[in-house]
Amino acid sequence: MIKHVVMLKFKKDAQEAGIGELENKMGVLPGEIPEIKSYEFGRDIIRSERSYDFALVSVFEDIESVKRYQIHPRHQEVLKILKDLCESVVVADFVF
Repeated sequence: MIKHVVMLKFKKDAQEAGIGELENKMGVLPGEIPEIKSYEFGRDIIRSERSYDFALVSVFEDIESVKRYQIHPRHQEVLKILKDLCESVVVADFVF
């Protein structure tokens, strides 16, 4: 199994409407992309100086499933929103 972890730092001028759209689009992905085995995301609640603003943790069967997810058209729609909203995106993928 592969765990896919993503952390987002929003731009200072990111609008709440854009963040809400991101959450809505992400929320439907598990129903549209069969490769997703588990999918959790949310906004940071601590808001420390080191905190990122948003995190995603998802699970996939194998690296091939991750690759199919990455090129899926619905995932590509989410990436377009991320590019507009985020000043930084960090990702880690690991076997567990």
